[in-house]
Amino acid sequence: MRGIAAVPGYVVMQPTTLCNLDCAYCYLPLRAADHRMTVPVAASVADSVNPWARQGRFSVVWHGGEPLAAGREHLAALLAPFDPAVEHHVQTNATLIDDAWCEFFATHRIRVSVSVDGPRERNLERVGRGGRPSYDRIMAGVDALRRHGIAYSALCVVSRPEPGLATELYDYFLDLGCDVLGINIEEMEGVNTRRNAHPAELVSGFWAELVAAWRREPRIHLREIEWSLRYAAAVLDGTEDAVLPRQLDPIPTIGYDGSVVLLSPELAGFSDPDYGDFTSGNVLENPLGDILATALRTTPWVREFLAGVESCRTRCPYFGFCGGGHAANRYFEHGRFDGTETNHCRNSKIRLLEGVLDHARNHEPTAA
Repeated sequence: MRGIAAVPGYVVMQPTTLCNLDCAYCYLPLRAADHRMTVPVAASVADSVNPWARQGRFSVVWHGGEPLAAGREHLAALLAPFDPAVEHHVQTNATLIDDAWCEFFATHRIRVSVSVDGPRERNLERVGRGGRPSYDRIMAGVDALRRHGIAYSALCVVSRPEPGLATELYDYFLDLGCDVLGINIEEMEGVNTRRNAHPAELVSGFWAELVAAWRREPRIHLREIEWSLRYAAAVLDGTEDAVLPRQLDPIPTIGYDGSVVLLSPELAGFSDPDYGDFTSGNVLENPLGDILATALRTTPWVREFLAGVESCRTRCPYFGFCGGGHAANRYFEHGRFDGTETNHCRNSKIRLLEGVLDHARNHEPTAA
């Protein structure tokens, strides 16, 4: 895996910066303001995306703020320029989902992912603007999805890994009825400056416990665990070099104003005296494909990040599993892009793989 691919596998679109919640760990800087994407921005992105989608699977991920805060009429206008071959996904806190939104998802064939952190008491940091709990509203949205038979994924943030939590969460999401589950250990990034360092044994123990819970009843596609097992199987087969893509996906994030930030959506909306506003261009001025083609030449921090990836390649035995970490984690933890190991690496890559392998070692069959 070297360099950045000229064609992404998906783009992230910001229909509005506004979020109706104010979660304690959120990284977004402009979530109290309602800056909405204009239709010309979406149309310009579609001009590049539509040909890519006709050549193979391609996704547009609508991610805010809270995307549904843009409203159905406006979101429909943003969707209209895209070819039917494009897959649309929305990451939502579910508090605005009702029957009308479910009909909208079905009509536009939108795949839904719900942010929820487990049982009620695990969602105390997911609050509204006035500090009131949001759990009941989240569950009302999930109930609407169930009534309409709309399959959905779930995304869970874990702030403090602790014994027993993984089992509790897995059992909860089994009952919730999601078909895919992703678990993020809280990251220090954006406006969230809370430290995310945890004892190694707690984190690896959390992941090992999650594997055990999943193996007991593997009815959910568990994102992190399945990726780890896929890599472990490739190592055993001697094909681990083929697990990572040949080049990094640029993951272009299109801001409400048409600005393009590569590699890490979490950098959108920020600026730095040394790096500027992290953007590589604007789709209202140049086609997205052209922006991607010139990014290495025009965006110094991207070159610095790739230098950091090469440092990871030479120093880290886990490189084949993670591919060198994420740009935003490097920046918000180190203040630069060419650093190497971060707490995010430790929590969600290194300890993840160690936890999966610890579980495997502890459950090896014994000789008769």
